[in-house]
Amino acid sequence: MILGVTELFDLVREKHLVENLSERELENPEGAGFDFRIGTLYRLTGQGFLGVTERETPDIEKVASFDPEATATVVLEPHAYYVMKTAERVNVPDDLVALITPRSTLYRSGVMVFAGDVKPGYRGELNLGIMNLRDEPFVLEMGARVCHVMFHKVEGGTAPYRGQWQDGRTTTDTKETQV
Repeated sequence: MILGVTELFDLVREKHLVENLSERELENPEGAGFDFRIGTLYRLTGQGFLGVTERETPDIEKVASFDPEATATVVLEPHAYYVMKTAERVNVPDDLVALITPRSTLYRSGVMVFAGDVKPGYRGELNLGIMNLRDEPFVLEMGARVCHVMFHKVEGGTAPYRGQWQDGRTTTDTKETQV
């Protein structure tokens, strides 16, 4: 069952389900969830590794951060992959899971957002991949709405998130053992 905005607003007030929602989402949400904004954009440098028990992600270089007091744009270069962190922060209760979909303006423009689920018990900003699949640059304003997040009720119990990405961590510092 997907939760509607009336129940979501109750959870925002009572359990801080989502922090730092934009004024638009607080006053005029659309759909059965909330649109989240790009807060920080990173460029990946170097190599990554995923093994059976260990992993290491590429180093990152901050490209830009959203500042509500100043308009800033970034150019997503053709065929370039980035990681973006949302301006919003979630506190997902143990009986909910969130699913993320891209805003259609992005895929209509040839820009793909790579996302998955947000596990019960996760708290923090969301890190998503974003790639310009076209041969032309794409201009993106920091703070723009980039994805829609829907919250689903989980029945039958969950195993709350206990991973190392808790609190919005974007990359590993070194090779690490996976939890």
